[in-house]
Amino acid sequence: MLVGRSSLCLTLLLLTSTFAIRPPFLQSIWRGWKVANNKTYATLREEHLRMRIFINNYLFVRWHNERYYLGLETYSTALNAFADLTLEEFAEKYLTLKQTPMEGIWQDMSTQYVERPTRMLVPDSIDWRKKGLVTPIKDQGDCGSCWAFSATGALEGQLKRKTGKLISLSEQQLVDCSTYTGNEGCNGGDMNDAFRYWMRNGAESESDYPYTAMDGKCKFNSSKVVTKVSKFVKVPKKREDQLKLSVAQVGPVSVAIDATSSGFMLYKKGIYQDNTCSQQYLDHAVLVVGYDADKTRQKYWIVKNSWGEDWGQRGYIWMARDKGNMCGIATMASYPLI
Repeated sequence: MLVGRSSLCLTLLLLTSTFAIRPPFLQSIWRGWKVANNKTYATLREEHLRMRIFINNYLFVRWHNERYYLGLETYSTALNAFADLTLEEFAEKYLTLKQTPMEGIWQDMSTQYVERPTRMLVPDSIDWRKKGLVTPIKDQGDCGSCWAFSATGALEGQLKRKTGKLISLSEQQLVDCSTYTGNEGCNGGDMNDAFRYWMRNGAESESDYPYTAMDGKCKFNSSKVVTKVSKFVKVPKKREDQLKLSVAQVGPVSVAIDATSSGFMLYKKGIYQDNTCSQQYLDHAVLVVGYDADKTRQKYWIVKNSWGEDWGQRGYIWMARDKGNMCGIATMASYPLI
């Protein structure tokens, strides 16, 4: 998949002359982007490399958005903070979901699959942000901890449902302390292994165990535990109807997706649809906080990411719903219970 998408960007780079853009114009865009994103580079060589990559991404954004305005794409893109990265660099740094081998060892004691009757009535749309179950957008920074943010988001929703209090939980605790369940800190992890860790130890709040975006020594304090997980539930694999029922009846649900595309990396707004992404090879953890349809009746999932408010729709992405489990959004869905 990376090869195919990279070849597209290389093709766009070769087509630079087609756009007839004067170098001073590109340099002005580059300088403005660096200021807006507080980017500096250690050497002139590195700066030149990053500028070439940036121009490549600029051409992709321009090409893609022209297709969007012609109605050939369902979402638009923008030059966000990742615009000086190649797709390979982006994937290595931020798409770090790991499906660990601990699954079989822990299966009986900690988890269950629950299939909900499809005849159950649920709303046509729901947004748990409007019901106070979702904390503000967070930013994982230069740490491959998407799995931790997905996990805390799911538990934050359950804690709010049970206690009426919305408390931001600690991702750093998971990064530092959950290695024995199979996670690898900033090198990646798995939401289910985070849930297993909380079953034994409990979760601290963000205020008591703040985020540093780097691996550190475990500083877990049992006296600061806010809540504990009793077990967690897996949504039947590849069943978007079951994911919809779970989101409607339970709250925000942790999911994994294939996010290895320039379109996802540079997503701005609209309904993200990628017919080439995988249902099986998943590399990024996010949180489904609701679902809806636009005015043309195109259905989508409301997905919370962990890349800050400057990415996407103030930190969120709409992902196409009922499009054959696009990007594997229903392949590895789960949520904790308190």
